[in-house]
Amino acid sequence: MFGENLEAVTIRNDQLSASIAARGAELVSLVCEGMGELLWSADPAVWPWHAPNLFPVVGGLADDTLIHDGKRYPMPRHGFLRHSLCEVISATADSCVLLLGDSDATRARYPFAFALTVTYRLHRDRISVSFELHNPGSEPLFASIGAHPAFRWPLGDAPRTAHRVWFEQAEPAPIRRLADGLIEPQAVRSPVEGHELLLEDKLFDSDALIFDRLASRRATFGTPGGPAIELSFPDFPDFGIWTKPGGAPFLCLEPWQGHASPIGFTGEFRDKPGVVELAPEATRAWRYAIRPVTVMAEA
Repeated sequence: MFGENLEAVTIRNDQLSASIAARGAELVSLVCEGMGELLWSADPAVWPWHAPNLFPVVGGLADDTLIHDGKRYPMPRHGFLRHSLCEVISATADSCVLLLGDSDATRARYPFAFALTVTYRLHRDRISVSFELHNPGSEPLFASIGAHPAFRWPLGDAPRTAHRVWFEQAEPAPIRRLADGLIEPQAVRSPVEGHELLLEDKLFDSDALIFDRLASRRATFGTPGGPAIELSFPDFPDFGIWTKPGGAPFLCLEPWQGHASPIGFTGEFRDKPGVVELAPEATRAWRYAIRPVTVMAEA
């Protein structure tokens, strides 16, 4: 289950080509006609991922420990999906479906029955990604889930500081920051001015920007008049923006259901903010899509 990567499945249409690895059901390449490769290269000397999927936690837990019914289970930051080999259960020219189910290896960390399918599908000018989580067990299932795609920054020839993230709605609500991987108790002023976040490296000196009161369900990263990437995430209430401090050449735009534990929270996993509950035999789905934009509209 926690083995080496397998050869990727490649899907394509006349505008896009995408490759998806069995390890973590991870999108490892997204090439757009006229824009080239959009994803970060996963240079292991900097940050060794392209677009990891996050399950059954988003962010970190106190002491990297999940507590359920008083029992303690080791749980790595962002969960185990990104380290797990998934089964490719179907593949066509423009879509593929991968599956991860519970096993002895997962139950040692996460004491729940589950079946998680991850579907990638090309639709003309975009790729859609859906997570469908099913509870086949007889007890409630508790989980968080998210995506962590890393895009090249800069996207084109413009300087890094010319890039911005444009939200579909104004985002004045305070945001959250991290200390040692956990959510600080006090929210801070949003760096978004109206709809726009002007990107600069110092924003990430204290780790990710975490939006837990987000109004938007669409954000666009790029330069006005230049190339851009639109990310839509209708089913995810939370959103993170991150790059590795020090000017790493990528930006992560992360739709989340849930986030890291608040500092001081050491309770049951079911009570952790952002965790959802699925009743026995229930299924829940979350979707997001990436649409490359050759020329971003002027603000």
